[in-house]
Amino acid sequence: MKKSIRPEFVEFIPEVVQDGILYISIPYATATHNCPCGCGERVVTPIKPTDWTLTWNGEAVSLNPSIGNWSVPCQSHYWIVENRIVWAKKWTAAKINAGREFDRQAKIRYYNRSWRGKGGEV
Repeated sequence: MKKSIRPEFVEFIPEVVQDGILYISIPYATATHNCPCGCGERVVTPIKPTDWTLTWNGEAVSLNPSIGNWSVPCQSHYWIVENRIVWAKKWTAAKINAGREFDRQAKIRYYNRSWRGKGGEV
């Protein structure tokens, strides 16, 4: 299990993603890395208001919220905080489903608000 990750700013995510590197594409608002548990799964985190936010302080990056790889066998759960992998507890199936529903509702609220703010009717 990895304890840290190094950011690399790129335009395009490479076909081969190296362990321990967080590839960040600002033009495509995406960050990608291999799961730090060592399972080999590629993890893609879209950078947008309804998904993840990326913070870069000039040296280190953080992603928020946590990353839960619920769709892959390892089901690892962690944060990336100033280039460190901060491991979290695994979630139960019920908590995963509740989290997915929360995310779905948040997207509905966000996009409904955004649409109305551009002259859309209620």
